Amino acid sequence: MKNCILRAPSAALALAVLAALPSHAQTVASGDLSETVVTATRFAEPLASLPLGVSVISADQIRASGASTVNEAVMKLLGVPGRQDSYGGGDYALDLRGFGTTSDSNQVVVLDGVRLNEADLGGTRLAGIPIDSVERIEVLRGSGSVLYGEGATGGVIVITTKAGNGTARRNSATLYGAVGSNALRELRANATVASGGFSLDLHGQRRETDNHRDNFRSETDGAGFTAQWSNDTVRLGLRHDRDALDTGLPGSLDAAQYAANPRQTDSPFDRASIRNERSGVFGEAMLGNWQLGVDAGWREKSLDTVQPTYVYGYDVDARQLAFKARHVSRWAGMQNSFVVGHDRGEWDRDVRGTFGSSVAEQTSRGWYLKDDLTLASGTRFSAGVRTEKLDKSVDDGFALFRLSERETAWELGVSQPLSSVTTVWGRVGNSFRLANVDEFSFTNPAVAIRPQTSRDLETGLRWARGEYKLEARLYRSNLTDEIGYDRLALGPMGGANINFDPTRRQGLEIDGDWKLSNTLSLGARVALRRSTFRDGPYSGKDVPLAPRRTLALRADWVPLAGHRVSGGVNFVGSQHPDFANVCRMPAYTTADARYAVQVKNMELSFGVNNLFDRDYYTQAFGCAGGQTTSIYPEAGRTFTAALRVSF
Repeated sequence: MKNCILRAPSAALALAVLAALPSHAQTVASGDLSETVVTATRFAEPLASLPLGVSVISADQIRASGASTVNEAVMKLLGVPGRQDSYGGGDYALDLRGFGTTSDSNQVVVLDGVRLNEADLGGTRLAGIPIDSVERIEVLRGSGSVLYGEGATGGVIVITTKAGNGTARRNSATLYGAVGSNALRELRANATVASGGFSLDLHGQRRETDNHRDNFRSETDGAGFTAQWSNDTVRLGLRHDRDALDTGLPGSLDAAQYAANPRQTDSPFDRASIRNERSGVFGEAMLGNWQLGVDAGWREKSLDTVQPTYVYGYDVDARQLAFKARHVSRWAGMQNSFVVGHDRGEWDRDVRGTFGSSVAEQTSRGWYLKDDLTLASGTRFSAGVRTEKLDKSVDDGFALFRLSERETAWELGVSQPLSSVTTVWGRVGNSFRLANVDEFSFTNPAVAIRPQTSRDLETGLRWARGEYKLEARLYRSNLTDEIGYDRLALGPMGGANINFDPTRRQGLEIDGDWKLSNTLSLGARVALRRSTFRDGPYSGKDVPLAPRRTLALRADWVPLAGHRVSGGVNFVGSQHPDFANVCRMPAYTTADARYAVQVKNMELSFGVNNLFDRDYYTQAFGCAGGQTTSIYPEAGRTFTAALRVSF
């Protein structure tokens, strides 16, 4: 049996230590109800003075949008481009800052304090997270490497559930049922039982749909619970969740097939299934001016695909442990916040199938320090550093591949209030990632793959007056030895993962929110960005699958008491699937709308996606004869009718 760094007795001991310490429940100041508090910085703190950009999506916004998955909410509400995966369970590869096919390896996903990223190219499954359990989603823009480690150059997505929010729970329950286009049938149930300091949160869901292509029918289900206990001095808890997906695999289409019939498939008998289980324990406490926390998580994932000519599958076993501590002190009108933390992780994968088996492993050990000093004038200085040791290996039965490195990330930041409503900020830092187990085991054996590093610069302006908020961010990341796949490189099968010539990510992001009245709110998210090669044969070319422009507009209107109309428009600019930029994926614009009416404890809603029935696709891999190929079409116009009952 493999060694496990997160033995149950060790985690229980850590929680017992925290339980013995004096603590206080997490609270939000009541003096400013409009103040935004974020936890993407590892500890809860107001957004206003942070020397970095964080976008926040609330549970109310998710519900009003009609989003059924986490990735759908991020795409709709923040305008983040996503690429459809090959399965039918509603997952998309989100891309915060233009990393294309390696976006998942260049951004970190955290659920209730536990990192979810895989150590391979399998992608992070977000569609299995029950959407009704989500309290908020925070997207930290730009590098989060000091706090979150390897692969956070593009940013961090932090998902916090209602149970994980740390606020007082109350007895409640909701039941949601929906029917819609493509034979959609969906049922979701959630309940909270609370008494004294104890609470138990339960959830379950089931979704069936034929989806929008032949052999694309999918069935998903999931269930889980979070139990916790707290008083004025401590919070302790445990959680367990599981989700499952069974789906057809319609595969990709060439340009002629897509033009003739985007619903068709060349693989009518291909099937896949995914199983996920997540468990964890957590605790928070205070000792004088020290706030302490621990999050431990165990995760198992299995994937099986069956095709007429072969079968393929793997099992993943992942374990994460995170300790964190913050000390806050005040003197002479100044405040200092010092954060120290340690992250440990193990990840193992066993591959099985027609073409043989392999075993891959990754271990990581990271320490980080961060200090923020706020002067009496409001000026805030921030400095942080992280050192992380990573060991990776792949044994395919014929050869053993190993990769071992210690890398360092750092950042310096400053924010300066210009007035009571305006703050400017800037930061500079260094981030990194190593090749994952699929990358360094599939490359030219004669060429060692080097660590990827990035020098990151960012500046921003934050303005807020009453119900009007605006944030603008200007950024540039110069990457050295970026890791990715080049089908023209010399490798074991006519292509290889390599270190690219120098690349760059730069752009401007603008977020705006306006509450024009008690009944009408508007929001806009604009991104103008370039992802380019700085040198080499592709110098000046766009990185594949990285659109230059995105736009998301949202509106929420309450015309009468109990009635709510919401909707939005999303635009994603054209992009190239190839390094030479010969082929082009067309830009696309989609619109969605939802009407809901509240009748006592029942909400009836009717929603439509892709309102104008546009033909478009978000995912394509190939370029042949000047035409884009390997296309995965998106759905046309779809309707959903739903009933939600609250108790």
